[in-house]
Amino acid sequence: MARLDSHHLDAVRLLYTTLKGTSVSWALTGSTSLALQDLPLAPNDIDVQTTGEGAYSIEEQFTECMVEPVSFVSSEQIRSHFGKLVLEDTLVEIMGAVQKRREDGTWTSPVAIAEHRDIISVEGMQIPVLSLQYEAQAYDQLDETNAPMSLENTVDTLHR
Repeated sequence: MARLDSHHLDAVRLLYTTLKGTSVSWALTGSTSLALQDLPLAPNDIDVQTTGEGAYSIEEQFTECMVEPVSFVSSEQIRSHFGKLVLEDTLVEIMGAVQKRREDGTWTSPVAIAEHRDIISVEGMQIPVLSLQYEAQAYDQLDETNAPMSLENTVDTLHR
């Protein structure tokens, strides 16, 4: 498993211990999720995907830590209920009910977290992460210039 620095690991632990007894459907995504799934990355922040309702529930759980309240945010390619908090000196971005714009201009349904979630063991915790296959597809849909090929190749390599 790729190592997280102590601040990231403590922040993941705090997320896990706070959310494990709730009904919030959530999963780590982005660089922290990928690092925990053995990709050689050094994450700068923690990204959490959840439902729309889940984004506001997480905000309620961490009210004192919020630096940007959850609100509905939309860009050309993606929209979600988005907010930011800081845990253990680590920036955590909350993204609820993420939708991506299709080529025809319509929006996809919000990401079904449970359908794309894997559970990995990290220091005795069962951490929900979005699967590598889903992450590769998501990067491809967002047309990230460097990420799709390297992520797709890594996923292919891991499954050989």
